[in-house]
Amino acid sequence: MALVLTAFGAFVYVRFEDDLDAALDRGLRSRAGDVAALVRRPGERSVTGRRGPLTEEGESFAQVIDSTGGVIDSTPRLPNRPLLKADDLDRARRGSVVRDGGNPLDPDERTRILARPFSAQERRLVVVVGASLEDNDEALRSLLVLLLVGGPVALLLASLAGYGVALAALRPVEAMRRRAAEIGDADLGQRLPVGEAQDEIARLGSTLNAMLGRLEGALERERTFVSDASHELRTPLAILKAELELALRAGRSRGELLAALSSAAEETDRVAQLAEDLLVIARSDRGRLPVRLTPVGATELLERVRTRFGQRALEQGRRLTVTVPPGMQLTADPLRLEQALGNIVDNALRHGSGTIRLSAAERDGALELRVADEGTGFPGSFLDHAFERFTRADTARGRGGAGLGLAIVQAIARAHGGRCGAENGDAGAEVWIELDRGSQY
Repeated sequence: MALVLTAFGAFVYVRFEDDLDAALDRGLRSRAGDVAALVRRPGERSVTGRRGPLTEEGESFAQVIDSTGGVIDSTPRLPNRPLLKADDLDRARRGSVVRDGGNPLDPDERTRILARPFSAQERRLVVVVGASLEDNDEALRSLLVLLLVGGPVALLLASLAGYGVALAALRPVEAMRRRAAEIGDADLGQRLPVGEAQDEIARLGSTLNAMLGRLEGALERERTFVSDASHELRTPLAILKAELELALRAGRSRGELLAALSSAAEETDRVAQLAEDLLVIARSDRGRLPVRLTPVGATELLERVRTRFGQRALEQGRRLTVTVPPGMQLTADPLRLEQALGNIVDNALRHGSGTIRLSAAERDGALELRVADEGTGFPGSFLDHAFERFTRADTARGRGGAGLGLAIVQAIARAHGGRCGAENGDAGAEVWIELDRGSQY
């Protein structure tokens, strides 16, 4: 602000000085013209023969010089010699000359002189007019004093106003800072205060509040995840501990020991599977679920899934069928897709009935893998939450699974850039995985 005011003051001073000089030059040119006209007037012999605007004493003066350098006429009190030096007089005979110098009427003042040639009375003459610069200097001194006094005052007022405006503008930021310092991980429900003004500060506050909302949701999901995981781990670990304690009791027969160890091995498998599922979910949350894309035939993929669960389906008296158009290929991670389809088939074997149909088809430019059964389907209220973690159609916390199967299906589908869904078909539940056809062969 100081630099701006200094530059502005210098500009005003220079411009004002130029305007005063221009006005003075216009006055001198006008006076020179009047003097020349007076000399040209027939029968007129004196420039100062009468009192008037051309003969004012003190502030302005005039002089007429002939071609030999002699003074024909001049304002009273002027010395009887040319006001111009010889070289200036020579230049004045060829054109106008303007210069500053001392005042011949008052040595303590500065003056501006204008000389120009003209013809009168059949002679080539030079008219010299001058005016004091005292009024101009006084006006410039007054302006300089005004700028030197008013500039610091203006700077002080502008600084105070700027400080006040900045303080008022940053007050919401300080309020948000104080509130942010009060928010801890235990009370993420608090939000930053946002003013009514729809400015950048308000938009910043709204953005930070939205971020706090996302963090609160993420933390709540993590707490729920840890709680549910602990609950799911507690059951198999408690059963495993009970089976081992029974096996250690005295008097147990060989058959009872084998049954206890077999049950303990089953629960160990459940714990290991749950740990693997939790690892998949954790990796997908960090956005880095690893997939290795390779060309694979749809028929080959679905047949491997049928072979994997064929014996289990046979034991339940059920069938697994595969329907794939000839030659269908896709680019995906076969192990991950087999895991996802295996989780869907596992759910169908646990909760469905009848034949389980595995199929692949192209729909609306995408490749769809679908698993359907002939059971009673999903409860209507469950469909909207089917792919959430630890959700099951049967809310009882039995030994029917951890409720992570469909959540893993969704994570694998997203890792491939696709999506998944669940619905009730005409004869039972159907779960599908849709992959972008643009990434397929």
